Amino acid sequence: NQPFTDDREIKNFIKIAEYLKKKTSLKIKVYIVAHGQALGSFKERCEDRFACVFCKRMMLRYADKIAEIQGADAIVMGDSLGQVASQTLQNLRVVDSSTKKPILRPLIGFDKEDVVKIAREIGTYELSILPSSGCGAVPNKPATRAKLEDVLEEEKKLDIEKIVKEAVDNSEVMVL
Repeated sequence: NQPFTDDREIKNFIKIAEYLKKKTSLKIKVYIVAHGQALGSFKERCEDRFACVFCKRMMLRYADKIAEIQGADAIVMGDSLGQVASQTLQNLRVVDSSTKKPILRPLIGFDKEDVVKIAREIGTYELSILPSSGCGAVPNKPATRAKLEDVLEEEKKLDIEKIVKEAVDNSEVMVL
């Protein structure tokens, strides 16, 4: 999400992926997809309150394309219902419509305390709270009940297919 975040976000994510690799002994393939330019274009041309919903829709589009490349049957996300604006039931429905793949959300019914407890049990909690800048693109009043037709209307202002193709084609791929 650069320039809306700093390098610490990527470094912290890689630390978590490396930790999980050690715990599972599996090879982990990581795609680092540049998303900041797309998010910046949205914020310049579109209604700001939909930025978080747009962001997740785009990330799912990237994941959908990567899933095709990798032959994956589904996308797994860490959403927990209602924890942030983009995770309201209505917004999740809008976000889900951006991908062809089924989305698995194993944490959907857990509250924040449950998620923290699980993270502590598996050893990722301390890594997940490492300092970072957070996302500077979050609007003051994010939409919590976005309507699909409104988001689609905003997305018409951008060439979504081109953005997704270029972002995935130019992503950095790491095998841990």
